[in-house]
Amino acid sequence: MLTGILAGLGAGAFWGMTFVAPLMAPGFSSVDMTVGRFVACGLFALLLFAGRPLAGLFTGMLRRRAAGQSVRLGVWQWPSLHQALAALGLSVLGYTGYYLLLVLAIQDAGAALPVLIIGTIPLWIMLLGKPQALRWRALLPGLLLTALGMVLMMQATVEAADHGNSAHAGVVWRGVLYGVGAMASWTAFGLLNAAWLRRHPEVNSTDWANWLGIAAGVGALFIWGLWGSDWASLQAREGFASFVLICTVTGIGSAWVAAVLWNMASRRLSPSLAGQLIVSETVFGLIYTFAWSAQWPAAIQWAACVLFVLGILASIKAHR
Repeated sequence: MLTGILAGLGAGAFWGMTFVAPLMAPGFSSVDMTVGRFVACGLFALLLFAGRPLAGLFTGMLRRRAAGQSVRLGVWQWPSLHQALAALGLSVLGYTGYYLLLVLAIQDAGAALPVLIIGTIPLWIMLLGKPQALRWRALLPGLLLTALGMVLMMQATVEAADHGNSAHAGVVWRGVLYGVGAMASWTAFGLLNAAWLRRHPEVNSTDWANWLGIAAGVGALFIWGLWGSDWASLQAREGFASFVLICTVTGIGSAWVAAVLWNMASRRLSPSLAGQLIVSETVFGLIYTFAWSAQWPAAIQWAACVLFVLGILASIKAHR
């Protein structure tokens, strides 16, 4: 259980980077950010997928030669057609589709409001993924603390909003809709991915992360072909080197590494407890956003973060 909790918190720390990434590359569109991130993720996963049997062959060669045995070739862990289709569908829900909606939301509404909307994912997963043996009475403190933290964060966001500009308000509401779509997409991914992993214990977390990453890379190339900027215009834009670096870091860290950690948490924890740990993504996202903008959170935002942490602790206690 402790390993699962630490893995879930680690995934939240990596996911939190996705909220500040669009702010660090303002000259690039939401499609460009999505494509860049998941092409990087797909290439990294493909390298690991191709290199794994070679690494296994090398280590096996050393062991067998030391034992005086013959050397056999390494093998790739290929997914079946059913597994490949599952990886492709889930990669749309939890990777390319989700992140595209999130970046659109951030570009229209800023970072704070989408962080808040995405932050409700733990509530939905806790409600939809509660183990039958767990009583609502035990789960209620964590739910209430998290919900109260959301209310405080919403209040802080409303106070900071510009109510005098109706055109801006319309754009913000469009961002809210994108944020809700992203929230629904990842909620479905979280529940379906956990269920798939429980049904397929023969697939380890790293292999599944590789398959999802490769599927996400293929989906990103498809999105690029339909709506992305051409390569020449991307290279000509100011800040292209930073854009490549941000996509690489978020593609490997926030997509692949976070996926491995989340798969570990999903195998070891119930959906309701794993879902509660997603609150850490909101906390880390706010920390990164405030650090990038060089401003201190307001007192009400500090209070919301404290409530989020208390909600996580209460949920861990309920699941013991």
